[in-house]
Amino acid sequence: MAKKGQTFKRYTLETKAEAIRLHLEEGLSYRSICERLAIRSKSQVQDWVQRHQKGESLVDHRGVWNRKHFDNLEEENAYLKAQVDFLKKRHPNLLGE
Repeated sequence: MAKKGQTFKRYTLETKAEAIRLHLEEGLSYRSICERLAIRSKSQVQDWVQRHQKGESLVDHRGVWNRKHFDNLEEENAYLKAQVDFLKKRHPNLLGE
């Protein structure tokens, strides 16, 4: 679990690809890859290799929200009202009635 004030290192796609290549093509161990590329954890490299083998994306989506973009305030207002109406129907006990 993350601790207050803890920082996380983000690695570029190039670093991830190089780590995967070193393991799969050159047969280097996870530990030696971490030392060579200054990666903090061998489990991180293991995860990248497994994701690569499954054909999954290596793009880091942390901190990226699925935001809706609106052309004007009226569209945004209508969208938010629809969300509120949906929640009222879904959870009527939250209305306090």
